[in-house]
Amino acid sequence: MGAVNAHCAVLGDPIAHSLSPVLHRAGYAAVGLDWEYDAVRVDEAGLGSFLTGLDPTWRGLSLTMPLKRRAMALAAGTTARARLAGAANTLVLDDGVVVLADNTDLPGAVAAVRERYAGPVTAGTVLGGGATAASTGLALCELGARTVTLMVRSPERAQEAVAAIARHPSGPRVEVRSLAGDPVSGEVVVSTIPAAAQDAELVARCVEAPVLFEVLYDPWPTPLAAAPRAGVLVGGLDLLVHQAALQFELFTGVAAPLEAMRTAGLEALAQRGAVG
Repeated sequence: MGAVNAHCAVLGDPIAHSLSPVLHRAGYAAVGLDWEYDAVRVDEAGLGSFLTGLDPTWRGLSLTMPLKRRAMALAAGTTARARLAGAANTLVLDDGVVVLADNTDLPGAVAAVRERYAGPVTAGTVLGGGATAASTGLALCELGARTVTLMVRSPERAQEAVAAIARHPSGPRVEVRSLAGDPVSGEVVVSTIPAAAQDAELVARCVEAPVLFEVLYDPWPTPLAAAPRAGVLVGGLDLLVHQAALQFELFTGVAAPLEAMRTAGLEALAQRGAVG
């Protein structure tokens, strides 16, 4: 292979835990691209200046907390799904300039659930009220949910997510309940909250759900993911792989080697568990 001809990265704060470099680098190796992909710590205040400092070799950026909503104002164009969610986890660059903000969390979440669960989704519950809650709530609508419930500690902080889910063309009913004590409902329970917030009482309320979708992959397993259950478990790596595959194709124009990316992610998580 010749000289590296393109750069991509995942941005966020914190960012050291991210498996995105592992997945994307495995994808590059599998298809023979001599590209680089790194993890860069960037906070919300520093995102604009980071973007203006990029050279023409940059092709794409993955975004995590706390950058997803801020990124919407920094791209020349936005996709319909990013506008629906009010957040972008993907920036596509041309000649070092951000030309498109996209949200691959939404279709990635749909694919992650459908890979493991073929049953009906008429309603669902999302634990949390941030940008990821908005994307996964919209994914529940794409899967058929007519009612989506957000369970949060502070209802006022969930208003952006509520508004985003309510914008779905299917016209879902969006309810807000308390994370502390209220019942979960629907075929799918999605957790977007930190592992530290998953106490035994909350875990007990969620174990009977036909599908638990835990969006975290580090630490793994979380208390919710570790609890014995009869239903289906969809994990954070499932979401990460599917949304990363979509990003890979947007950045490179090449079909993503999904299984190579998944295998690399599983190996990295196993190694973390072995040393942790």
